[in-house]
Amino acid sequence: MLPILRRWTFYTVLAAAILFLLLQLGAFLDLHPTPRHHPPQHLKDQDLRLHQLRNPGFLGRKFKWKNLRQQYPVSNFTSLPSGPLANIPKIQHEFVARNHEEETERQGRQAAVKDAFLHSWQGYKEYAWAQDEVAPISGVPQGNFGGWGATLVDSLDTLWIMGLEEDFKLAVSELKKIDFTTSVLEELNVFETTIRYAGGFLSAFDLSGHAYPVLLEKAVELGEMLYHALDTPNRMPITRWRWKNTMLGEPQKPSRSSIVAEVGSLTMEFTRLSQLTGDPKWYDAVVRIMNVFEQQQNQTKIPGLWPMQVDTREADFTKESTFSIGGMVDSLYEYLPKEFLMLGGRRQQYRDMYTQSLQAMKENIFFRPLNADNKALLIPGTKRKTPTRFRFTPEAQHLSCYAGGMVALAATAFDTPDELDTARQLVEGCIWAYESTPTGIMPEVFQAAPCQEDEGDDCTWSQEKWYHAIASPNPPKGASADVPQQVITNAMSIIETSKLPPGFTRISDSRYMLRPEAIESVFILYRITGDRYYQDKAWNMFQSITSAARTEISYAGIQDVRELNSTMIDSMESFWTAETLKYFYLIFSEPDLVSLDDYVL
Repeated sequence: MLPILRRWTFYTVLAAAILFLLLQLGAFLDLHPTPRHHPPQHLKDQDLRLHQLRNPGFLGRKFKWKNLRQQYPVSNFTSLPSGPLANIPKIQHEFVARNHEEETERQGRQAAVKDAFLHSWQGYKEYAWAQDEVAPISGVPQGNFGGWGATLVDSLDTLWIMGLEEDFKLAVSELKKIDFTTSVLEELNVFETTIRYAGGFLSAFDLSGHAYPVLLEKAVELGEMLYHALDTPNRMPITRWRWKNTMLGEPQKPSRSSIVAEVGSLTMEFTRLSQLTGDPKWYDAVVRIMNVFEQQQNQTKIPGLWPMQVDTREADFTKESTFSIGGMVDSLYEYLPKEFLMLGGRRQQYRDMYTQSLQAMKENIFFRPLNADNKALLIPGTKRKTPTRFRFTPEAQHLSCYAGGMVALAATAFDTPDELDTARQLVEGCIWAYESTPTGIMPEVFQAAPCQEDEGDDCTWSQEKWYHAIASPNPPKGASADVPQQVITNAMSIIETSKLPPGFTRISDSRYMLRPEAIESVFILYRITGDRYYQDKAWNMFQSITSAARTEISYAGIQDVRELNSTMIDSMESFWTAETLKYFYLIFSEPDLVSLDDYVL
């Protein structure tokens, strides 16, 4: 018995000695930290506390978002819908083999797009590797989206699709270094962070056949962070999020005025994260948001549509009075049919919400523009409720060009083939806008002369109608019958000074920012119809854009699409390589590459 007691005493003393040494070492390290962890002297109190959280010393527990306590925890989570998949019709056209000449042309176009991507990617690698963006004229790295490498992450799927395996592996190796416990920004745009980073990780993880687990690991790491942006009393998101306050445990409330797209466009990434991990919390988070949208859809000033801004603090989405499907709204509607498909059609909610919104768009938002070729075109405009009446503005936005692809995808998935005509006319509206300018590129925002169909106007082109629309943007009923000479003179002066193409009445924003919406819709309609007409239109668009936008480093935005040698804008957002060039590449690829029957894009 005595030897056992001695051994017990020995081990107790040894353990106490080791503990004492560890405590002394921890104190020494805290008093004499390595240069890497020593907080800079200029840090504010908040930043100093954050530094200590991230660098807790030898025995401390390093901060992880998943370990941060929720201020308003959820007790019961909505699970992902289960059961059999809905009977969704085949989406893609049944393509037939091309002849040799057609195949050679397709491959040449595809190669040209790949070359444009490689030029962009090389410029990013050389001048701004692992930064958010490269400025395509100056070469200066940009940190507009958190500083975690937005272009690198957002472009992962394009790298994979184009078969650039070595660059893909290089990017995957680099993204392992991303630290989501810090950012170069004080305030994060939760929507932009979700679509560029979470979307980038998840799409690359799926396309690569789950061969790179780190992609899902980083998506989960980011998902844990973003989940705290929804830690509010009513579980509505804080769309412009001061993440440092949350990290320090401060309670938070959502805004009284939030951009509606930023509230309602987290669904796809959050849903996919729950599907891949089996953790329902991200899906539950977006279900709570979308249930509010559904409950209030028919209580707004235009039933079926939601206004551009909503009160997330009170969860009141009905108060505001401006309605559009363009900037600040776009992806809210775009995601409805896509979320339906992502859930395998198991949740009717998204189909019903989309169907109601499309009907309201057709009645209130879509309009027919006058055009010299008398084509059947549709363009989404803007409608505002004033104290006395509704006021419609025939304003077209490049950001609205997603609508044609959305309607085409939904028409096929929901087996409503008549709506394909609506989709075609929406896509044709954007093609017309591209082909109308000297550069062959659509401006960011312009106004068009609307047909007065409610007055029996058959939408046949005439110069007089165009002149009247320019000189009198909101004429009284019947005013277009006879156009006074002064109106014609004024209109012709405006046309000359503003360089207006036929049918345009005003160009509010003449820039082109390398946006993807138009080519995305052209691509979707091509994959659904099989009509090679859309490939030819896409090729014209691609040639116009690359001719006007190429720099020595990459590609840049265009200041004025009315000028053949326009000033360039020193900006190349990540969607240029992540979306615009991806859709150009896919429209010239074999149709089984990222089939719409296999993937939700």
